[in-house]
Amino acid sequence: MFLKLLEAVLKTGNRMNVGTNRGDAEAFKLDTLLKLADVKAADGKTTLLHFVVQEIIRTEGARLFDTNQTPSSNTLNEDAKCRRLGLQVVSSLSSELSNVKKAATMDSEVLSSDVLKLSRGIANIAEVVQLNQTMGSDESSQNFTESVNKFIRMAEEEIPKIQVQENVASSLVKEITEYFHGNLSKEEAHPFRLFMVVRDFLAVLDRVCKEVGMINERTMVSSAHKFPVPVNPMLPQPLPGLHEKHQYNNNTSSDDDETPSP
Repeated sequence: MFLKLLEAVLKTGNRMNVGTNRGDAEAFKLDTLLKLADVKAADGKTTLLHFVVQEIIRTEGARLFDTNQTPSSNTLNEDAKCRRLGLQVVSSLSSELSNVKKAATMDSEVLSSDVLKLSRGIANIAEVVQLNQTMGSDESSQNFTESVNKFIRMAEEEIPKIQVQENVASSLVKEITEYFHGNLSKEEAHPFRLFMVVRDFLAVLDRVCKEVGMINERTMVSSAHKFPVPVNPMLPQPLPGLHEKHQYNNNTSSDDDETPSP
């Protein structure tokens, strides 16, 4: 679902920038996701993220809707079910990426420091055991030494594994950051910033999904009472009415590129 959302954002950006040098972008930086809610239609309320969410809800709802069920003459009811199904899928993205939100709270330097402390701590424990052996050899001392030595042997096997896992995790973070942001050197000061961007976007997405759900419910109620309502109330009408410019970067463009006109 996250990839589908990124694809929808890219296609929407290319459509808005058609005819410009940014109208055929192949990618964009994830920071762009945080700006989707700032791009508003002429009504001042509908944002680009509302539009993207509505489009994904429509397509995903139609895909998931059970086409094998008995056809209903109530197309309004079927449309409502489709939209609810699609909204459930999009809304579940936040829970699916819960580990990303957890990673956003971590500090890479603290993580590396903690792993290093484990190794140093075992060495300190070993010194304490040796000191205890020289100070006494009674039964309680021997039991203590035997018990701690058992722990040390286990720790000496596990800590190198943890160090390897930490190195692998750091490499994967660099790889995914390079994939989404291109220029890794600018992100090295904050290796986990990518997770922070996604976490903040998910918070905005949750809010927009709730708003879209309420709007769709009101629309269905209005339609049931035969009130004239637009087919897609969230569609920015028209796209040229967007009054705030927005930037869609591909991975090879710099942050200083000029912002495209919608």
